[in-house]
Amino acid sequence: MDLSQLPDDFFITSSQFTKTTYRDVYPGVDPTSAALSQKGKVVVITGSSQGLGRHAFAESFAKADAKALVLVARNASGLEATAQEVKKVNPKIQVLTQALDVRMEDEVKALFSRIKSEIGTVDVLVNNAGSGKSALPVRDVDPNDFWYDFEVNVKGTLLMSQEFLKLVGKEKPATIINVSSAAGIAIIPATSSYSLSKLVQIQIQRFIAAENPNVTAISMHPGGVVTSITKPQFVKFSNDTHALAGGVAVWLATDEAKFMNGRYMSVNWSVEELMEKKDEIVSKGDLFTELQGKFGKAQFEK
Repeated sequence: MDLSQLPDDFFITSSQFTKTTYRDVYPGVDPTSAALSQKGKVVVITGSSQGLGRHAFAESFAKADAKALVLVARNASGLEATAQEVKKVNPKIQVLTQALDVRMEDEVKALFSRIKSEIGTVDVLVNNAGSGKSALPVRDVDPNDFWYDFEVNVKGTLLMSQEFLKLVGKEKPATIINVSSAAGIAIIPATSSYSLSKLVQIQIQRFIAAENPNVTAISMHPGGVVTSITKPQFVKFSNDTHALAGGVAVWLATDEAKFMNGRYMSVNWSVEELMEKKDEIVSKGDLFTELQGKFGKAQFEK
């Protein structure tokens, strides 16, 4: 596939699920609207020292009047900068910052022990920390680089989700949003480690949804936004705003979005049209990642 020959909205139109698509925030996902209020909620955001974590998710949940934000990343100074920006958006919000590596089990456990001690509970987890280290075909990729993406995108998501679920318990309603990628459901040469690890991340939330009736778990493609892991060949497609991804994440943390439990969505899709198609999506089992084909013994019996 020669990406240079494709229009800049190719990845939006080729995976379009709603008639209307968006590249910027719109009323249905405006985090300041009363319908999307996160009042009283504690939101944990990984990878929040820069990029989407800082400019999309932290800012949007602050605008939505969350009670507290727990900002997590490896870069301590970046976290403090995010905390300062959040306080400008919402001076009343409680902000807890913790520098850690999501791949390290002891560090993740210590984080949630601190949350329990200083805040008490959690309501929303945004698994945003991600890695796309390799840009080589399978034949040439360094196995260590390949596996590093799994360490961050899969193990990191697992560890954060485990400790979040333990603190939430088995009855309290909660939401897990995995910031995944359309690459996780596509075959794009020279992206195998990123794509495959994102596919596993998409499937992890299906297990979480099936195993925890009180938890809504959703995978969200954040659109085309330039981040620290955006490869040069994808920059031309990255014209979506941080505010769009942030607004959709806030919507996913509302009761309106519970029908999306276990599913995958792109921020470019219209949430109003998704709600209009709610019954169809649920009855047909749409927006799951599954093997396609006609299966079952009955089709061969006369």
